[in-house]
This record gives sequence, C-alpha cells and structure tokens, in this order.
Amino acid sequence: MSRFDEELSALSGRRVAVLGMGISNRPLLHLLMRAGARITVRDKQSREKLDPTLCAELVLSGAAFRCGEDYLEDLCEEVIFRSPGIMASHPALRAAAEGGARITSEMELFFETCPCPIIGITGSDGKSTTTTLVAEMLRAAGHRVHLGGNIGHPLLSDVPDIAPTDFAVVELSSFQLMSMTRSPAVSIITNITPNHLDKHRDMAEYVEAKREIFRHQDSSGLVVLNADNDLTAASALLAPGRVRLFSRGGNTSVGVILRDSVITLCEGEKELPLISTADILLPGLHNVENYMAAAAAVAEFVPPEAMRRVAKSFAGVPHRLELVAEIDGVRYYNSSIDSSPTRTAAALSCFDRPVIVLAGGADKGIPLEPLGPLFREKAKGCILVGHTAERIRNAVCNSPDYDADRLPVRIEENMEAAVAAARSLAVPGDIVILSPGCTSFDLYANFEERGERFRAAVRAMLS
Repeated sequence: MSRFDEELSALSGRRVAVLGMGISNRPLLHLLMRAGARITVRDKQSREKLDPTLCAELVLSGAAFRCGEDYLEDLCEEVIFRSPGIMASHPALRAAAEGGARITSEMELFFETCPCPIIGITGSDGKSTTTTLVAEMLRAAGHRVHLGGNIGHPLLSDVPDIAPTDFAVVELSSFQLMSMTRSPAVSIITNITPNHLDKHRDMAEYVEAKREIFRHQDSSGLVVLNADNDLTAASALLAPGRVRLFSRGGNTSVGVILRDSVITLCEGEKELPLISTADILLPGLHNVENYMAAAAAVAEFVPPEAMRRVAKSFAGVPHRLELVAEIDGVRYYNSSIDSSPTRTAAALSCFDRPVIVLAGGADKGIPLEPLGPLFREKAKGCILVGHTAERIRNAVCNSPDYDADRLPVRIEENMEAAVAAARSLAVPGDIVILSPGCTSFDLYANFEERGERFRAAVRAMLS
C-alpha cells in the first residue's frame, strides 16, 4: 500500500473537519468521501452560497455542515484541514490543537504523500511566472511534470498518477507555508517585500512564513535566493542545505549571474552560459530575474539548450502583461495578477512611454504611497476602482510635482466604467493596462475573475 493510500485509509471513520469549500479543498473532499471519513464542512459563507452539486454529494455521504460567522465554534473534530485563507495561528485552531486535534491542509498532505521530488516556489512578486518557467524548462528537457499549488491546481488527488521519476512544481503562498513541516527538495524565494499585512500580524511573521519553504530541508536540499533583495539574501544564513544565489545586480560572484546580457551559471572557476536575454520573449528586467531563479533551480536537470527553447517560445502566464486587444490604435493589457505596488512598478517599467493605468482594489495593509510617485512618473492617466481608490488618489495627488493637467485621476464604480473612462483618455499609440497594485477581494473572488471582467469589458468594445 502506498503512503497516499495509508494516509487516506487512516481517516476512515474518523471525525474530519474541512475549513472552507474553496478550490483547494474540493478535490480533498472527494477523497475524504471515498475514504469513509466522517466529514464536517465548515465555511464562513452561508450554505446557499456553496457549490450545490458538491453539497448534494456530501449530504449523500453523511457529511454535516457548519456555515456562517460561527463556523469555527466548537471545533472538536480529530483531524482538521484548513484552507490557505484561514491562518494557522487562528485562536480556534490553536485551541483545537491543544485539545489533541491534528491540524493539517491539502498541501501538507500532498507533501507527505508525493512520491517524486518537489520544487517549491514562493516570493512576494514573480512566483507564478517563475513557477511556470520551472515547469516549462523541465518539460522541455523531457521530464514529466505536475504543476499546481497556489497557481490554481490542487495536486493532492493527482498523487496516485505521480511516478517517482516525475517532478512536482508547486507555487506556495505564505499562508500555505506557515504550518508546513516538510520542505521541497528544491526551494525558490524570488524576493520578499511587504505583502498580505492585512492577514499577517506583522512583517516579521510574513518573512518567517516565506522562510518556511526551506527550513525543513536536509543537507542535500537546495534553496535558490535573490541576492539583490536584502530580506531574501539574509535568508541564506538560515538554510540547512545548499544555497544558490541569483543576481542581476552583481551581488554575487557564484550562482546565477548576468554576464554581458547572458544568464550564466558560475560555480567556482567554471562559467556556463544558459540564456541570452535577447532570446526572452517576456518584457521587463523583472522577467530576466524570473528566468534566473528558474534556471538556478533546474540547472542539474535541464540542459541550457532546453532553457533557451523555453525563452524563445514562452509568452507568459494569463493575467500578467497579457495583450487583450488593440482597438483604434490603443493596446489594452491585462495584468490583474499585479496585487502589490512592487508588481505594478515592475509591469509599468516594461513600457517606454507613459500608460493609462487602471488600479485599486482591496486593502491588505501594505503601504500604497509608493504608487503616487510611480504613477506621476509612469502614467498619463489613472483610473481607480475599489476600496483603495481614495487612498491611491491621495497618494498621487500629494506626490511632489503632481500636475493635474498632465495626469488626470478618476474614480469609477466598476470595471466596465473604468475601461470606458480609459478609452475616453486614450489616443492612437497609447497603452491601457489593468495593474491594480491591490488584491481583488473587495469586488471579485480572485485576480482571475478580475482579469476576466477586464477582458470582457475590452472585447465588448470590438463588437
């Protein structure tokens, strides 16, 4: 019997709580039903807002429901699977653990049962692109790859189909990492900047959560770190295994560096050219860094020619600098994945002219003041939506040398109105970009839904 089968069999007849019926936990619920667990679904949403088909299956299997604001009260189950959106430090979870409950997650169970090497990627910015690049490079070299995690696909139910010779490539958020007791064989931290401070107690907790990605490695493990980011570089001193740095700014002489516009692996006196930046389709120096991180992680498994093939063909992940349409000489880009000011700064740096930017969303407790000087320098128009619209407008209008005639700032009620406002400001040759700088949870379920709304509003102008 495999470790996967053993873990599921051990849950037969046991009282199991699943906190949250979102995307990451739906495959888990099917597995628990098949295993014969005594399931209680606990979700903050009302029962009426949950997936009716899955709810019907759960009812037939004998599952119970605890929904609404008090969904975490009387948390008395033996095994508790939390969703990434419920902090591991929540008092109800701590109390349940003190009472003897096992607190785990879909991702933790995947790490315990996955039979192949895992490459894990985290960071404040660039992790989705880097995760996808790692997977594409491995595939280009002929490896069988399972891609998932925070990037959108839960991997636990795929375990029976995973062979020991495969690779699992997993994007990991700080929320997933907080309670992990295992680390990937190869870990990447792309960078660490302020993020998710509406959920984490402070920046220190957020940094420590990111560092969990390598803390449980042994001496054979490898962690890839950004030498150009102070918090990430400082993590090297804490690594229990091997460290490989990457640096675009010349902050390391070993690891992966940029040598005469060529991403190069340096080990001792040996230098191996990997990828010319001229071959990379993705715009922006931040994408050069993403390639450097990915190459550093897979250098032992992927030859340089396979890396180059990816660079010459990979056009990017959805919702990041995605060209939606060109209408009346104006190009419209969807970069809905930009959920922090640093991501927005990276996106705007890709263009050689001021752009019309659509920004705003939910407040996650990080400073938005940097958007003021950024937009003053990089934008010719700002269209703002969501809870943070006023804060961003104040940051722009209060920035030094702000000129209202040169940079109009407007607040709109929804995406459709924002796109219409952007069109009214644009002239042929202009660029309009959705780069919110904020999370999506005030108006949309996730950044994908936000991006789809932008796409739909833009494409509606074609009809």
